[in-house]
Amino acid sequence: MPLKKSQRSLKKWTGEKWTTSSGKKSSETGEVYAPKAQIKRLKSTSKGRSKLAAANRKKRQATAKGKQHARHGLHKGKKR
Repeated sequence: MPLKKSQRSLKKWTGEKWTTSSGKKSSETGEVYAPKAQIKRLKSTSKGRSKLAAANRKKRQATAKGKQHARHGLHKGKKR
């Protein structure tokens, strides 16, 4: 029996390697978690690096306010 679209998406998502841009724990650095390939793609351009830095700032601000999740914009277009 073939998988539904949502099940295929979940299977792909769980197979991705998620990390922070530094490779350290987010609890230590305050950085956002994203798929490794996305972080590599963002680090390759100056626009991407500034977008990643802005996302990390938003994540740190939300964490300082006691929030568990931050709307940092790296996952725009995804329903959450």
